[in-house]
Amino acid sequence: MSSLFDADAANDGDRVAQAVSALVSLARRAPAGHFDALRDGEATRTVWQTFLERAMAALPAAERTPEALLSQLDELHASLVRRIEDNGVTYNLYSDALESAGRQARPWSLDLLPMIMTEAEWLQVERGVAQRANLLNRILADVYGPQDLIRDGKLPTALIHGHPGFLRAVHGIVPRGQTFLHVAAFDLARGPDGNWWVMSQRTQAPSGLGYALENRMIVSRLFPDAFRALHVDKLATSYQTLMASLTAHSPAGDDARMVLLTPGPYNETYFEHAYLARYLGLTLVEGSDLTVREQRLYLKTLQGLQPVHGLLKRLDDEFLDPLELRSDSRLGVPGLLQAIRAGNVLVANAPGSAFLESTALLGFLPALSRRLLGEELSLPSLATWWCGERAAMESVLPLLADSVVKPTWPGGDMSAVVGRSLSRRELDEWAGRIVRQGDEHTVQAYMPLSQMPTWKSDARGDHIVPRSVVLRVFAVSDGPQSWRVLPGGLARVATADHE
Repeated sequence: MSSLFDADAANDGDRVAQAVSALVSLARRAPAGHFDALRDGEATRTVWQTFLERAMAALPAAERTPEALLSQLDELHASLVRRIEDNGVTYNLYSDALESAGRQARPWSLDLLPMIMTEAEWLQVERGVAQRANLLNRILADVYGPQDLIRDGKLPTALIHGHPGFLRAVHGIVPRGQTFLHVAAFDLARGPDGNWWVMSQRTQAPSGLGYALENRMIVSRLFPDAFRALHVDKLATSYQTLMASLTAHSPAGDDARMVLLTPGPYNETYFEHAYLARYLGLTLVEGSDLTVREQRLYLKTLQGLQPVHGLLKRLDDEFLDPLELRSDSRLGVPGLLQAIRAGNVLVANAPGSAFLESTALLGFLPALSRRLLGEELSLPSLATWWCGERAAMESVLPLLADSVVKPTWPGGDMSAVVGRSLSRRELDEWAGRIVRQGDEHTVQAYMPLSQMPTWKSDARGDHIVPRSVVLRVFAVSDGPQSWRVLPGGLARVATADHE
């Protein structure tokens, strides 16, 4: 038999649900042709309904109205901004205008509303990312070993050996446990049908692990009830797994001294370097703090030289060792590659993975997965054509208007160009460039990005507005040739000017 209190609770639940529905009706809809993370047709998606209901339930019973929740969210946004400032979370800016005045640190930009996925959606992403980390590690083992993939024509020689990130100096070096990658990042986008696609991958010195952790800690403290109701997995275990794996792979095992190598305080993500070092219990060092003696790496201290057995780098590979790589580098450590060859130090990630970051490689991964893993990729890549192959170039030229042209190699002045933003004359000009310099260009299919609700603290306009989003997901090593996917990621939201 139900009591009066049960009826009151039920009525209150109905009022909360109705208030949330009224609030969602005020939110601007995603543009046609884009996946709307907030709505499924006319209904609010279950995860967002739960999140907003819990946020509403935190208000006093008499104040559970859309207007009161908007006011509450505004206060929470102000609290979020204060926490960012108090915690000193920054991202350094580089520009010609600032060059004379030096670098300028700006507060980290964090949206109030988190990106939310269902368990089923996350399992698809988790399986696909772990599989891809395994595949990329296998590719590195072959490219810096027997090179069967190149010999058999599965990977073009020009694409690999022509990439500045391919390091001939490390060919033949096999890291402990044959684990070349300890941290890998994958940028994912959601298509209009709701399926996830891989747009790019980062393996050299992936950024975002520190920002993802800080973001989670701040937002979860603002919405504790909602996070509990949605059973959001904690991130800490993945970081512990990474450190345990680095220690196990190092030559000194449990007695290893680990450091985090940073380019220095002028790097754009220096806050993250310091944050991660503190959180993981690592010593934050620059290249000048280290030295190599008799093929061993040491940290310079007031007490003398202390051995270093593991190095988590946030430095591009080409700067690691001026003796064998870039001779003008002042950021690395002379003799570091020789210490790596001797097996006296673990470097994560192993030098030489930068060629994997080329967008062009995505077009070859389905066949490589079948060859190396005997499996189809469970998380597909956007259709990608490297124009260094004549057949691929000829097949994609008629599709330029519905594609994105990207540079094959890093550096240079070229940035991604969206075909639909070009005139007919401009498309013809790009086609001519591609024909003349095919290997320098990669073409990727255009896909309208999914839209997630974001908070806009502006009384003059809408409060909840859709924005395009790309999700960066991380895989970290979990023992020899094994990976764990961080249960969450870094959602990067476009500004209103970059939809």
